[in-house]
Amino acid sequence: NVRAKSNKMPVATPLEQALSIYDDLKKAWKAGNYPECQKLLLAIKVALTKLSFLSGDGLSAKELLIAREALELGARCSIKLGDPAAFERYLSQLKAYYFDYSGKLPESAYMHELLGLNLLCLLSQNRIAEFHTELERLSPALLHDNIYIRHPVALEQYLMEGAYNKVYLSRSNVPAENYVFFIDILMDTIRQEIANCCEAAHDSLSVADAARMMFCEDQAQFAALCAEHPAWGVKEGRVHFPPKVAAATEVPSTASIERCLGYAQQLERIV
Repeated sequence: NVRAKSNKMPVATPLEQALSIYDDLKKAWKAGNYPECQKLLLAIKVALTKLSFLSGDGLSAKELLIAREALELGARCSIKLGDPAAFERYLSQLKAYYFDYSGKLPESAYMHELLGLNLLCLLSQNRIAEFHTELERLSPALLHDNIYIRHPVALEQYLMEGAYNKVYLSRSNVPAENYVFFIDILMDTIRQEIANCCEAAHDSLSVADAARMMFCEDQAQFAALCAEHPAWGVKEGRVHFPPKVAAATEVPSTASIERCLGYAQQLERIV
């Protein structure tokens, strides 16, 4: 019995389990095996739950650091897998580590990049109110001096000005590779907006002009855009938009006159 007890393997602590999974996660990330990363992220979140990583109460700096780095890898991995919803979930958890536990942890090398990506994510979905709410969390100096934050702030300004060409050109001048993912989503939103405007303003356009106006990089991209608008017709090198139906507008003149006379009578009584 004593020999059986001595041969028994010691049980790993929750922290040791999390560290082991985290090492495997880093290896999978470096190898570019993102589906494997996804599985390991699920496993490490289960392991971290035993450390109460969601609340962070009572955790040591080392435990907080592992939890933060795992969530950061999760956010970056979700972009590689093209999953903006998962990216938002990871960011919502990371904000606690970036803001609430900033006094316990050293500043992360990926913090500003991920916060900038979060701003760009909101911008790409036209969630302007939430975009400005997130900006209020940041110091004014970051908006002007930090390249990761300054980039989405500039894009929002371009959108307000209607300078879509500047948004398009910004794709080739991003502060980090992951920014391209959300800029492509933003450009798809812009293309749809321009397409709706062209349809309302023109009867037809040449294919070359329409593709240029909608920032399509090649004919295949423009053909895909046309497929999303079945009412469009492409014939002899021109895009024909559906005919406009003029809405019958009725001016309620009698009711307006009666209302104005009523206001005048009330004013006379007051005077």
